[in-house]
Order: sequence, then structure tokens, then C-alpha cells
Amino acid sequence: MFCYRKTLQYFRHLLVFMFAIEEINKDPTLLPNVTLGYHIFDSCNFPPKSLSGLLDMISGMNHSVPNYGCWGNRKLLGVVGDVSTLTSHWIAQLLGVFRYPQISYGTADPLFNDRIQFPSFYRTVPNEFLEADAIVQILKHFGWKWVGLVLSKDESGERALVNIKEGMKSYGGCVAFTTFLRVTDTHDVEWGWETIAKKIIKKGVNVIVLFLNPIHIELLPKMLNKHKMEKKIWVTSTFFSSINNVGIKTFNYLLNGTISLSVQGGVIPAFKQFFYRLTPTSNSNDVFTEYIWEWLYGCSFSRPVNNRGRCTGNETVDKKVLTTFGTFELTISYQVYTAVYALAHALHNMYTARAPANNKGLAKGWKIQFKPWQIPQSLCNEPCAPGYRVSERKGESPCCYDCVQCPDGEISNITDAPSCLKCPEYEKSDGKRTVCIPKTINYLSFEDPLGTCLVSFAVMLLITTCAVLGIFVKHWDTPMVKANNQNLSCLLLISLMLCFLCTFLFIGHPTRFCCLLRQVTFGVVFTISISSILAKTLTVIIVFNATKPGSKMKKYLGSKLSIMLVMVSSLGTTVISILWTTFYPPFPEADTSSTYNTIILLCNEGSITFFFCIIGYMGTLSVLSFFVAFLAKDFPDRFNEAKNITFSMLVFCSVWVSFVPAYLSSKGSKMVAVELFAILSSSAGLLGCIFFPKCFIIFFRPELNRKQSAVKTL
Repeated sequence: MFCYRKTLQYFRHLLVFMFAIEEINKDPTLLPNVTLGYHIFDSCNFPPKSLSGLLDMISGMNHSVPNYGCWGNRKLLGVVGDVSTLTSHWIAQLLGVFRYPQISYGTADPLFNDRIQFPSFYRTVPNEFLEADAIVQILKHFGWKWVGLVLSKDESGERALVNIKEGMKSYGGCVAFTTFLRVTDTHDVEWGWETIAKKIIKKGVNVIVLFLNPIHIELLPKMLNKHKMEKKIWVTSTFFSSINNVGIKTFNYLLNGTISLSVQGGVIPAFKQFFYRLTPTSNSNDVFTEYIWEWLYGCSFSRPVNNRGRCTGNETVDKKVLTTFGTFELTISYQVYTAVYALAHALHNMYTARAPANNKGLAKGWKIQFKPWQIPQSLCNEPCAPGYRVSERKGESPCCYDCVQCPDGEISNITDAPSCLKCPEYEKSDGKRTVCIPKTINYLSFEDPLGTCLVSFAVMLLITTCAVLGIFVKHWDTPMVKANNQNLSCLLLISLMLCFLCTFLFIGHPTRFCCLLRQVTFGVVFTISISSILAKTLTVIIVFNATKPGSKMKKYLGSKLSIMLVMVSSLGTTVISILWTTFYPPFPEADTSSTYNTIILLCNEGSITFFFCIIGYMGTLSVLSFFVAFLAKDFPDRFNEAKNITFSMLVFCSVWVSFVPAYLSSKGSKMVAVELFAILSSSAGLLGCIFFPKCFIIFFRPELNRKQSAVKTL
């Protein structure tokens, strides 16, 4: 008789065991000429009871006789069992003494890995360490880092807690909460599930790991239904897949999405036919089938009991019986089947004395197609996307953190980056802060709108200056041209043309040649222009004073004086330029620090002191020219240009005084544009104030361009 009333699942293990023995005995290729038998004992999950049955088997009798064996022609091959860790431990200790092989089909305790203590113990199910590792791999694969743990309050649960926490720590996961359920009465288990529900809601956990005993799971659907937890993922150990509970199946919709580990199961094709043809009369020595038959069909073989009818042994298997018995997709029972075949194959190999077959074939798998679905996340917060870095929250779990965007010039290209990476000097971060891209190169180019405007303005002024020079050459012998020193006028026009041309040295990609020449050329040419104006003004004063009786100024009249004045006045800038290019020569430079997004290509002036020395020298000459021209503005000569020079110097000084603060406050191409604007506007002021009035008289007032007109004025 069975030890417990409800033992249907164990009866299924028994039937599979009996079927496997029968199938092996009928197989002509496995253990030919050898017939296997069996002796069945119910351990009742009670160690003394299991040892009593084991001693009966070892002695070969219906009662145990220590140190005595009465087998006859029968010999004990091995023991299949038990499903319980407790009884398996007692059985393994005794069988280890005699070296009888024991194959358990349900014990997962890693204690049995000790080959010294249990030299002949084997099993067809994985140990708990592998279960814990498998659960960790599932969590890691789906990226679940914020997970709750519910475990049984025993050694198995304690071991699972350590292994799962260590495994999650290896990939950055955290345990949101840990709860142990005791194997006690229903009230304690129900209270435990209520506590778990509150923790799940409080911690915001979407994934919960269950490492429990079957008794704990019966109240889970009640808790899920009460708290409306349809969208939670439950990751369970192998206990869940072996449950055949109608109450749980009723709430399957609440457990949708559950991932449960399962020992390797399968379908035994011929077992269904074996079950259908099984009757109590098949084996006269089989008392188990008779007992289960009475339980399945609600009848009795001896006499009617409690309104039960008499069993005939010919009852048919109906839908009710199949529902009670369960499906033929076996898990634990399949391990019984595997254990029997393991013993049979081991004995067969011993008889045939050959190594296992070298099977190189590939198994045919099922082609499985999944509908589109999305893996739920279980994190304390959303992962930090690329372009952001992790910022830990003080006093909270490492799994709870803030995401801070990388600053300009830094990137992160992985999820949950601990820090941002700085871009190289000549690169910047893109808008999302995920990659470094080359910085924009900035300089005043000919294609730039500002550069195009300045070049167009310079070309227009250059053409105008050439036209004025042509007009002066054509009217070379007229009083208007001759009255103010033709040579100095031509020198001034040519120097202005060079001023406009030097604009092209400032525009375009900076090179060593352009950087070296542009400021020096501008300084020397502009100094010649101012020196020419100063010489023209001094010439007017000398000529006017030379006309007075007894004046000694007559000996200074002539073109040599004016040329000497220009050369002497230009000497200062020339010396400064030579010293500048010798000791602190300008050179091209890439400025990467002034602005974040761009690289400014510019000319490093080498020494800003020399640059402003040239500006100061030109300013001194212009101020001197202004005062000299102001003194000569009232001379009674129609061709006297002192007034025009006064206005031109006023324009020149105004432009360059404004230039200094504007230049110092500008950067990059804007700095170059400010200097070019000062050069062009001051040169245009000289051209317009000095030469346009003369051209107006030549073309529109020719009567004033006669010597008699000048004499009349005197």
C-alpha cells in the first residue's frame, strides 16, 4: 500500500519505471539474453522506512538480514531513487558502502557532488547551482537589473540567495528586495505573500525570482488577483514546471509571461498504449496498480466501501481519468525513464566491453516561430543612453542613478557609461554627444560673404585709383596737376593702389608666406602714403614762404626735397618691420580654444607690440600731417590742397582710432575683417578727399584749371 492518500504523481513515476523495464526486456539490441526485474519499495519520504526497504533489497529477502544475501540467480544491479533529498541522503550513504549505483530522479542538492562521501551516487536532474546560474543568465540576457527575490527558508533558499546575488553583481544587477517563505501552515504563507506584494509595489519591480517549494505556490494566484499584478514577470526554479494544480491553472492569465526552469522532459511514445492496456490482472504481484485502480475509478476489489461499487478490472480510460492522471508530456517521470535506461546501458556496455558509439550526427530540431513581442525591463531607472553618463545618487543602491548629458567636447558611446570621454583637440562632440566629429575650420575666405564684399570693395577702389592715375597722366601739364607736385601725387596714387592690393594677403587660407608679409607690406605701403601727404603739405608751406622777398626757402625748392622727406618718414616703419620679421616673425596658427565648435585658422603676429608700434608710427605721421595741413589751409592759392589733406587726415585718424578697440575685441575672421575695413576705408578717405576734388575741376570746371585763374586768386 502507499504511504499517502494522494500519490497519483508518484504512481505515474511507478508506471514509467515498469514500462521502461518492459521496453528494455523487449529490445533485442539492448541487453540481449538478459532479463531485468525489479523490486519496488515506497520510501514514504521517511528515512527509516527507506532504509528498511533498501536492506530488504540488499539481502534479497522480504525482510532485512544484516550482512546476508540470498539472491539465488538474481543480482542487484542498482537503485533508482529517491525523489526526496532527505531520503536520498540516507540511501546514498548505505549504498556507498557496497558501491551499488544509485540514480536519483529528483534530488538537486549540490551536496551529492562530493564523490568521496557519495562515490556511487548519480542523478538525472541538474543540481541547484546550475539552476541559480541559469536564472542569472536569464536575467542578464534580458537586461533585468532590478529584481526581487522570493526564496524558501531552508538551506536550498540560502544557497540560491548567495549564488543569484553574486551572479547579478557580475553584470551590474541589484536585488530590490529579498523575502524568505517558511514551510509552515497556510496562514504564514498567505501573510508572506501579502508582504511580498507590498514590497513589489513599493520598489516598482517588474521581475521577481521564485526559488521555492511547491507548497508555497498555491497561494500565489490569490495574491496576484487581489493586487492586480497581471504584468509581472516571474522567473522560477524547476519546482514550478512540475506542479499539476487545477487552482493554479485557473489563474493562468495572471502568470502569463512566466519563465520557469524545467528539467529535461519528453514524451515516451509507447507509454500511452502501455497505460491504456494496463489492468490489475496484468501482473498478479502488482499491488500498486490495484490500489491506484480503486482510487482512479472509485471502486473496490474486495467489497463495497462508502457507496463504492465493485471493480471489475475492465473499466475503460475516460476523459475524467486522463484529466486526473495528467498529460503524457513528462518531466520528473521522464527522469525515471532516463535513470532506468542509464542503468541498462551501463550494464550493456559492461557486457559488450566496448566504448560508446562515436555519433557524429546532428539532431533535427523543431522550427519555432515566435510572434512579435517585447522583453519587459526591470530596472530601478531607465538606462543611460549613449551621450549620457551615470551619476550615482547618494545613499541609494548602485542600481539607482541619474543620467547626466556629457558636456560639449565629450562623448559616451555605450549604455550606462560611467564617465564621458574627451574628444581630441581638433574634434568636437556631435549634438547627441555620441561621436566626435571634425571641428569646422574658420578663416576669412574668398567664398565667405564678408570676404567677397571686402574683395569687391578693394577691386572697385583699385580700379578707381588706376582711373585717377590715368587722368593725372593725361592732364600732366595742366596747372591743377603740376601745382601740387606731380611726382608725389603719382607716388601717393601708386601707394594707395598697393594698399588695396595688399588686401588679398589677408584673405584666404593663412600660409607662412602671407602671414610673414601681410602686416609688414601693409605698414610700409601705408607709411609711404602718409609720408607722401606729409611731404606734399610741407612742400606747400615751403613754396608759399619762398615767394616772400629775401626768403631763404628758395634753396629747398625742387623734387629732391619731397623724395627725401618720403624716404626719411618711411624709414621708421622699415626698421620696425625688419626687427619684427627677424626676431618675432608672424606664423600661421590653428586656434582651438577660443571657440568650441570651430578651429580658427589665423596668423599669429609673433609680437603684438611690433604691430601696434607700426600703427602708432603711422598715427604719429598722420597727426603731424593734420597739423601741418591745418596751418596751410588758408594760403591764397586756388590749387592749394591743404584743406583736402586736413579732411583726409581727419578721416584717417578717426578710422584708426576706432580700429584699436574693435580689433582687440574681435576674434578669428572678424579680427581680419576689422583690419581690412580700416585699411580700405582710410585709403578710400585719402583717395576721395585729396583726388576727387581735382578730378571734379578737371572735368567739370576746366576754366579753373588755368594759370590765369591761379594768378587772379593771388
